[in-house]
Amino acid sequence: MSVKIQQATIADVPIIQQIAYKTWPNTYGAILSEAQINYMLQLMYNTSELENQIQSGYQYLLADNENEIIGFAAFNEISPQAFKLQKLYVLPEAQGTGLGKLLLNHIIQEIKSKGAVSLILNVNRHNNALSFYTKMGFQIIREEDNDIGNGYFMNDYVMQLSF
Repeated sequence: MSVKIQQATIADVPIIQQIAYKTWPNTYGAILSEAQINYMLQLMYNTSELENQIQSGYQYLLADNENEIIGFAAFNEISPQAFKLQKLYVLPEAQGTGLGKLLLNHIIQEIKSKGAVSLILNVNRHNNALSFYTKMGFQIIREEDNDIGNGYFMNDYVMQLSF
């Protein structure tokens, strides 16, 4: 693979949506109902929500492998020295190739250059990505149960990486 990381713009919203819709059933199918997955995708990946995030300071990165976008990540500043990883998804066929690590390391280097001392994230307590984040040096700092409406909750660990 010859992957380039590039900044996403509002014009890239459709490809971000396509990757989310391809990735989520594989990622969450064993831990969330199909109804909840569909609800969350519509809530978090509708066009106006993604456009608002990009316009309000979320940085979206795309992983481009020979002119095919195969993953994305999003992060934002939450305080002068802390950032939050909001999203990190890689197409199922590209998982296990080091692409997630590449995206995460790109973000870490970028936020360190801005003076960050930590990166936090939320991850579903049953998500296989938990082991990935642990291997990357993140530590669980607390549990959260976030009400997202329609009777659904996100049952997460909050994890932090300090540098």
